[in-house]
Amino acid sequence: MNAYLDPADANAITPSCALQGAVAVAAFASNALLCRVALFSHSIDAATFSDIRLLAGGATLLAVTKLSPGHARQSRPDWVSAIALGIFVSLFSLSYMSLGVSTGALVLFGTVQLTIFGACLLKGERFHRVALIGYLLATVGLLFLTVPGVGVPGFSGLLMMGAAGVAWGLYTLRGRRVASPLSATTGNFLRAAPICIVLGLILHGHAHASVAGVALAVVSGAVTSAIGFVVWGSAIRRLTAMSAAALQLLVPPVAALGGVLFLQEPVSARLVLSSVAVLAGIWLTASAGARHKDKGKAR
Repeated sequence: MNAYLDPADANAITPSCALQGAVAVAAFASNALLCRVALFSHSIDAATFSDIRLLAGGATLLAVTKLSPGHARQSRPDWVSAIALGIFVSLFSLSYMSLGVSTGALVLFGTVQLTIFGACLLKGERFHRVALIGYLLATVGLLFLTVPGVGVPGFSGLLMMGAAGVAWGLYTLRGRRVASPLSATTGNFLRAAPICIVLGLILHGHAHASVAGVALAVVSGAVTSAIGFVVWGSAIRRLTAMSAAALQLLVPPVAALGGVLFLQEPVSARLVLSSVAVLAGIWLTASAGARHKDKGKAR
């Protein structure tokens, strides 16, 4: 994911970046599907899924780091990022006990983007009025989905997914300029694991797991989380933040399609309207920001 503080050498989307972005989008959408399938089938509890996901991801990244020629450049320990990652992974899994894949993905990625935009506003960054209108439209779309009413899924799940999005937004903002995405992600996964275990014990004490549930958690951690995060971390270092934002808009519809195809999840009118508002709002904000930046460069 992206932070809206563009490095000076950021470029437009190249074929290589587009390929990496596509891999990351597929990984992020798959994470939602794997978690929902595991919990929907009652093959594992949410806390245990989170713990195994982080441990498997950390072990995979550690092995990749050790096997890399000359080893990856070591990053300084960042406990704030590790705590944010642990909170994100824990609440992500817990929220999917009551949310569908499409709803969860929309709330998560919508909240992430709104968190990052909000952080930029608080830091004094100036946005075009169209970008601010888009920000407001996306906020209204999320509120339309999350305000309790007829057809709204478990409100506690929505709150947890929203909090997970804030945590992931913070993690993204802190990791935008890391020297080595592989080394930083490895360290964060390993440090976040005990944090996630403690949170799981506090928030969800009943543990159970079958072979199928463990396998799903391992795949989520070792493949769609670990590898997906590193690929995305590499891609965003060569993208403008707004280009990265545009790529991320693909995740909720891809996840929703997967939920319909593999889990037979219904698509409500409320979800469709909210999705249109959130995605259109974020697109307006991203495109307006990109145009504003291009005009600044032309002066």
